[in-house]
Amino acid sequence: MIHLDGSQQSGSGTIVRYAVALAALLGRELRLTNARAKRRPPGLRPQHLRTVEAVAQMAVGRLDGASVGGTDFAFFPSGCLRGDRYLWDIGTAGSTTMLALTMLPLAAFADQPSRFEIHGGLFQDFAPSALQLQYVLMPLLARMGLRAELRILRPGFVPRGGGVIELTVQPASGTLRPLVLLDQGRVQRVRGTALSSHLRRQRVSDRMAERCRERLIAGGMDAQIEIDARYDDTAPQPGAALAVCAECDTACIMGADRAGAPGRPSEAIAEKVAHMLLADLGSGATVDRHLADQLVLFAALADGTSEYIIPGVTAHVQANCWLVAEVLGAAVEFSDHHLRIRGVGYRRPGEITSGRHPCLDEAPTLP
Repeated sequence: MIHLDGSQQSGSGTIVRYAVALAALLGRELRLTNARAKRRPPGLRPQHLRTVEAVAQMAVGRLDGASVGGTDFAFFPSGCLRGDRYLWDIGTAGSTTMLALTMLPLAAFADQPSRFEIHGGLFQDFAPSALQLQYVLMPLLARMGLRAELRILRPGFVPRGGGVIELTVQPASGTLRPLVLLDQGRVQRVRGTALSSHLRRQRVSDRMAERCRERLIAGGMDAQIEIDARYDDTAPQPGAALAVCAECDTACIMGADRAGAPGRPSEAIAEKVAHMLLADLGSGATVDRHLADQLVLFAALADGTSEYIIPGVTAHVQANCWLVAEVLGAAVEFSDHHLRIRGVGYRRPGEITSGRHPCLDEAPTLP
């Protein structure tokens, strides 16, 4: 059994989400205490509860004690990862992308392809945007052998949520390949999307796109810059988001994104996004500040050593590296901003000793 203290490292929901994902992959029971102990309020919020419930459903497992506000729970996976069509509604503006990120490694090693429809928030602070996953993370995971596609069916913003994403995943063939990005190279192209809902009259999308382009050029960006201004009328409430990515001649992809908020002008969103992208590029990194921690779990599962240069060591980078070392036994090395992760070469669960596939067995009962 895996015992984890959720107050370790960042003490955040990241530890909760990835702990249950790793337990499901390993088919090992998990007992987690002090969930989100360093957040206010502590304990599981609706988006965290929905995520652990989704993992339990795909892993044909059981949960004991998981509830909104709860800090301690147990998870009993079956050893199966069942690919299928799933629909999960967070019920709030909680992050759909964080739920999607949790399910990606499970779907990568499921018994068949998966399609997830997830309802909730798509754009908010302190969570990756759906656009960032589309532009930056998914192409890099494809190089590792994980084929996944994310579609925005309806934007959703804080505080009402109501957005919908669809994630389709093809199981990996064998193991994931390591990712080696050691030379940033030269930026050849910057592309992105300025999206707003119910704000066409105010020209919000165009204003974000224009100001971001201006700031990137003023910052010395001489690459081709293409930022598409999109307007939407389907979201439950007005809202905005901007995401851009820089594509380099060494195959590095780095991005930056920002959600709108009441009192946050379009121009302020654009300037923040441009500043983050220019800062990460200027650091000499080969991944951006968000990819730095998002890639850790996949690198730890891969067969071989992944290496990349990060802009800085954040609390999420430290937490994810600690978790994959603690639970998977992956070897993690830091040298200045150079991150090396020797993966464990994880493979899809095979036939059990009886010759019956674990997905065909009943889920375990609680002891």
